[in-house]
Amino acid sequence: MGRSTPFYACQSCGAQSRQFFGRCPGCGSWNSLVEQSNPAADGRRRRAVPVPAVGDHSGPRARRSEPIQSVGERPLQRLSSGFPELDRVLGGGLVPGSLVLVGGDPGIGKSTLLLQSARALAADCSVLYVSAEESAQQVKLRWRRLQQPAEGGPGEEGLQLLAETDLELVLQELEALRPAVAIIDSIQALHDAELNSAPGSVSQVRECAAALQRLAKRQDMALLLVGHVTKEGMLAGPKVLEHLVDAVLTFEGDRFASHRLLRAVKNRFGATHELGVFEMRDRGLAEVTNPSELFLGGEGPCAGTATIVACEGTRPLLVDLQALVSTTSYASPRRTATGIGINRLHQILAVLEKHMGLPLSRFDCYLAVAGGLEVEEPAADLGVAAAVVASYRDLILPAGTVLVGELGLGGQIRSVAQLELRLQEAARLGFRRAVVPRSSGLAPVAAALGLELLEAGGVAEALVAALGVDPSAD
Repeated sequence: MGRSTPFYACQSCGAQSRQFFGRCPGCGSWNSLVEQSNPAADGRRRRAVPVPAVGDHSGPRARRSEPIQSVGERPLQRLSSGFPELDRVLGGGLVPGSLVLVGGDPGIGKSTLLLQSARALAADCSVLYVSAEESAQQVKLRWRRLQQPAEGGPGEEGLQLLAETDLELVLQELEALRPAVAIIDSIQALHDAELNSAPGSVSQVRECAAALQRLAKRQDMALLLVGHVTKEGMLAGPKVLEHLVDAVLTFEGDRFASHRLLRAVKNRFGATHELGVFEMRDRGLAEVTNPSELFLGGEGPCAGTATIVACEGTRPLLVDLQALVSTTSYASPRRTATGIGINRLHQILAVLEKHMGLPLSRFDCYLAVAGGLEVEEPAADLGVAAAVVASYRDLILPAGTVLVGELGLGGQIRSVAQLELRLQEAARLGFRRAVVPRSSGLAPVAAALGLELLEAGGVAEALVAALGVDPSAD
């Protein structure tokens, strides 16, 4: 029997070290190294395969590879999760044999989303919900709360519930039941008795996820894992966990707001830029079929507000941008941005001061995206510039105007992707004017939609067309 060899593993990144450090040499986090023991693999070592000598052609040789053209194909039958928004983010539904990791802040609604989805899936296939954090009675109470008063609980026969933290017992139940879909809530709460580390540690999460992956691939079972996040907002556990699964979904939202956003960080069976929008209600999560109305202000027009059309994957969203420009009381002005990168705001302010002669370096500037949405694409640049200039000049943009365009450092307006899709969404919501980059070639499309298309090649021309006055004139 071999001796146990102690080592130290980082609980943030999984890096291993033979000696203790106060700071992890891999990720730089403090006090994250925990001592663990690695039992010597006495009887579990891989059997050595003799390598034949050069020129020795005697004896059979094992060959398991095959030409890629001869690999058989099978149709991809996806399972509907019961939420078209969740199916959109997954790329069309759950793929049998796939692993999906759902992460998010505590209390954001991960368990609620998966329990509601399990209820819908159980109407057509067998589902096993493994609760490693709550008792069976607690899950049953939440299950009853999520039901509508007029519903009698369809699909209850197809949903099995197991409240267990022991990995071996969970694997035995999965082997015996062989469900089409299994939900593990959560992977950090499972415990492998063969490891002496605590649940949630790097080694426990890694080994539990690997064992579940092998079983899911062998049984062709769709597996959904709930994952915790750290205080920095990253998925807890080793980075190998994200490489191990087929899809990584993040559930985001403001704790003081009712809407939730579901994004795909990784997806082997679909795109990673899709967005699902939900609303938390007293009976659980409900889909938001028209999210543009959620991010548009219902009040009347006011100075410093501009409307843009942001695209999250194939979904266009109309979003209000709000800017406030005021005289600074400090030596250096303050710049604060919510929902847009602060460096992007600095760049737009510099372009406006350089090419329009506005002394914005002597003013504080505050920018916010309505509804708490994060807008990362550069198509919002023109809307940011219009909101800032409108607040600086105390102007109100004409009602029914949207702005789409990327702002270059030379003051030019660059074209953006999916412009026709953005214009269609703006026309559907009643907007009648659109300021877009020149040479878009969408004049016939805009005329058919009833949109007045205002094309501009530079930022000054675009703002004059949007505001109706020259904002650089004194």
